[in-house]
Amino acid sequence: MKTSVPGKRRGVLTFNPGGPGAVGLDLSLMFANGLPKNVRQQYDMVGFDPRGIGESTPLECGLTEAEQGYPRPTRSAAEFAANNKWAKTVADKCLKAGGSSLPHLSTRNTARDMDVMRAALGEKKLSYFGVSYGTALGAVYMQLFPQRADRFVLDSAIDPGRMWRGMFQVWGPEGERAFTRWTKWTAARDATYHLGNSPAKVERTFRKLVARADTDPIVVDGQKLDGAAVRDAVRPEFFTVRSGAELVVSLKKAAEGRRAAVELPEEQTADNEVSSQLAVVCSDSSWPRDPDTYRRDALRDAARYPLYGDFVSSITPCAYWPKGAEPATQVDNKVKSLVVQNEWDSQTPLVTGKAMHRALKGSRMVTVAGGEGHGVVFGDTRNTCAEKAAMGYLVSGELPAKDVVCKATAGGARSQGRAAPFK
Repeated sequence: MKTSVPGKRRGVLTFNPGGPGAVGLDLSLMFANGLPKNVRQQYDMVGFDPRGIGESTPLECGLTEAEQGYPRPTRSAAEFAANNKWAKTVADKCLKAGGSSLPHLSTRNTARDMDVMRAALGEKKLSYFGVSYGTALGAVYMQLFPQRADRFVLDSAIDPGRMWRGMFQVWGPEGERAFTRWTKWTAARDATYHLGNSPAKVERTFRKLVARADTDPIVVDGQKLDGAAVRDAVRPEFFTVRSGAELVVSLKKAAEGRRAAVELPEEQTADNEVSSQLAVVCSDSSWPRDPDTYRRDALRDAARYPLYGDFVSSITPCAYWPKGAEPATQVDNKVKSLVVQNEWDSQTPLVTGKAMHRALKGSRMVTVAGGEGHGVVFGDTRNTCAEKAAMGYLVSGELPAKDVVCKATAGGARSQGRAAPFK
């Protein structure tokens, strides 16, 4: 989409919506509707599908719906054996489908593709708006091509030092933090939710629900949810406290045989999305090759972080994936950029956004204190303070003089559902 005011044109603004695995070709049209006029006047907005995704020679491993879901719990030797078999099966299917291309489906190479796109468009520099995984892509581009990075906004940032197993594992301790906050919030509203009038009682109610589901699965729309499935469904909801309380109330009613409108987070299952996501996270960094490492870690973290620890340390197909063509990219530069972050983000927690800010020494950070949900500028709840900082930077190129703290918008966010890992 070209700017309608050539005299004000600065250059090209491109986007990445996250994933990895999400298409972006039409993103310029989608985002344009949410961008202020003074931004649209300055940039030609260009979308693209990263390599392996959408129109960019998509990788499709031929995965069944059952094979697409991860991460998976490991609570027993039988579950570990099943997960180990699943991981090898998926890796073998993808190797057969992708062959020698797999080691090259990486963030580093997608950043290079972005620079080829810049050159093909005849631009000296590139401006960029990346969300979630898109912050990793933006940071790697800045690392590889610092002199060609113009105005970069990174919304809901990953920790470049945790790519990628560490980005799964951070959900263990951060899930516990969110759960503790949720029990306090819910206990203070016992008259509404009736889950307990103290944090300890709310926690007991939830633990009993999980235990009950393990012995007598909860049936929701014909789907049986055991305790692990309940934990998987509610983990992201605890970051948006109202959604968490409403979902637990509904699951409790369903478990008791009462009528309940249970709205489970939507699963996103598409072969290309999952296959290309695996390719990126497996190729970007080194993963343990000894399957027993995952078994030990999952059992350890199940005890440390009972909400989700066994999920995030369980084995993935990366244990059997061909090694990436290059080592992990170390992000450590002084390129100007803006990091925007909600305090309570289920996919990229605040701790990872702070780590990105530290790695990008030329950056400023906008934190929405009390902000809930994954994605700030185009999130479920508008925050004019954060939007003003991000859009102001795209227009003027001037970063805030110091880091900015915005107050959360009254009412909070609604959950965005269970998306692909960092999308």
